[in-house]
Amino acid sequence: MSDPTDDEIEDSSAPLIEHLAELRTRLIRSVLAFFIAMVLCFFVAEPILNFMVQPIADILRARGENPQLIFTAPQEKFFVLIRISLIFGLALSFPYIGYQLWRFVAPGLYRSEKNAFLPFLVASPLLFLAGASFAHFVVTPLAMNFFIGFSDAIPTLAAILTGAEVPMDVQDQELRTIFLGSVRESLDLTLKFILAFGICFQLPVLLTLMGKAGLVSVDGLKHVRKYAIVGILTLAALVTPPDVITQVILFTVVYSLYEISILLVGRVERKRNEELRAMGILDDEDEVDDDAREAAKGS
Repeated sequence: MSDPTDDEIEDSSAPLIEHLAELRTRLIRSVLAFFIAMVLCFFVAEPILNFMVQPIADILRARGENPQLIFTAPQEKFFVLIRISLIFGLALSFPYIGYQLWRFVAPGLYRSEKNAFLPFLVASPLLFLAGASFAHFVVTPLAMNFFIGFSDAIPTLAAILTGAEVPMDVQDQELRTIFLGSVRESLDLTLKFILAFGICFQLPVLLTLMGKAGLVSVDGLKHVRKYAIVGILTLAALVTPPDVITQVILFTVVYSLYEISILLVGRVERKRNEELRAMGILDDEDEVDDDAREAAKGS
């Protein structure tokens, strides 16, 4: 059992003016860090853009087409690079901004609260990076291949349905549509995939935090598992193209994260029960009674 004196708030009673002054200092440092990171990213925005649209270029090369994107307005390419600088500048400066936020909030937290939140502050950006990488290297190529190749499938499907001969050469087709992708629209679609999967990968962090707060439990998560499956399937249908393979991949990944969340919440509950048992608040009989009531509800 830990000593109560070890679980004290570090900063006791600073005046409100001092808190506001410190907040202003932290915000100024964060804004400066973001501005510097944005300027640095602007000088490498072109290579970043090439990296972001690489899945489209690979698909176009595989189709024997010229791997290029167009811009339809004089200022479009410039503002695309500015957008890349803003997004990646925020990502680059986020560790420092998070550190400044933590330094402002930490003095008002107990040591046990700080120890509880620190793992989540580290896991959250790592999981977002994992989701973004999954979206860029797995989902985006599958989605782009489906969307770009969809125009080729229409004449073949129409010929099959009408019983006509399937055209084997470009010369036999009355009209052929080709992909002339816009830089802005292609980048927007790629960023949407990255953002969607980055948020989906936050599921273990969200549910574990809710478990620590007592808002969810292992039994509750198991009880709503069938509803979670329906929700994940709906999400897969909304954020992915109408391609069964992509939807199955997203469902498998997100549902696996849901099951991992159940394990993490169970670990949180066991640790909390051990602490309550050590304090004499919870005994084994109470825990057995709770398990029996939950089993009765489930039956």
